[in-house]
Amino acid sequence: MYPRLSDLLGFGPPLDTHGVFVALGLAFGGLVFWLESSRRGVKDPRIPYLVLGALVGAGIFARLGTWVQHLDPAQNLNLAEQLLRGNASILSALVGAWLGVHVTKRIVGYKDRTGDLFAPAVAVALAVGRFGCFLTEKPGTPTAGGWGVVLDEATAARLGSPAGVGLHPSFIYEIVFHAVAFLLLWFWLRHLGLGSGETLTLYIGAYAVFRFLVEFVRGNEVAWLGITRPQLFLLVTIPMFAARIIWLAKRGRLSPTGSRRHREHQPA
Repeated sequence: MYPRLSDLLGFGPPLDTHGVFVALGLAFGGLVFWLESSRRGVKDPRIPYLVLGALVGAGIFARLGTWVQHLDPAQNLNLAEQLLRGNASILSALVGAWLGVHVTKRIVGYKDRTGDLFAPAVAVALAVGRFGCFLTEKPGTPTAGGWGVVLDEATAARLGSPAGVGLHPSFIYEIVFHAVAFLLLWFWLRHLGLGSGETLTLYIGAYAVFRFLVEFVRGNEVAWLGITRPQLFLLVTIPMFAARIIWLAKRGRLSPTGSRRHREHQPA
């Protein structure tokens, strides 16, 4: 594992590897957001405020999502410490980004849906950012496959993983998922003319299901009945996404012709 970028490259300043890849992910995501906004002709001056709202919401909720991890309050950081140096959760960050955009829309009076702008940007940002997790965090549970990540004694002790055995490269699985999702969004889904904003619904819904499954090889702490805290969260949110997608499908919002008909019946 490479906690500092200089550990990975063999030279350079001792920058935090995870932080560097998060920054790269945000940069690529910002570029994709700008390209998609330009393609769709979205030039509203309030859009940058929505992006800022998403980033602020994601930054705050990413930390809050892992705050109260223990039933004993004394084992948890206080709120200030958690926001400054607590563990972060990508699932909580996505919730925070969604809330941040919606709160900002209310503040600036923006009514159009923006999910189609954010979907490919989020996908590419997560695909790039997860490299930072792969290079610095606990890989996963032991695997009998030949593709496992093998840790030395010192690294295994630091990460709390077994040494000398192949471990699931769970973050690589996530990188592949988000990369494929980006390709599908960029080259196919965004051109189908689905209901406004619904490509984000489909992408996040698919990620929720994928993340629930990949948690079984992530090696996260079991919270209850053999499942992890992220899985407990997903047990609540996946049915919500499923209900939303079924509702959209029944109204034709997930087919180009149905979406066209829906727009034609909207008041001018």
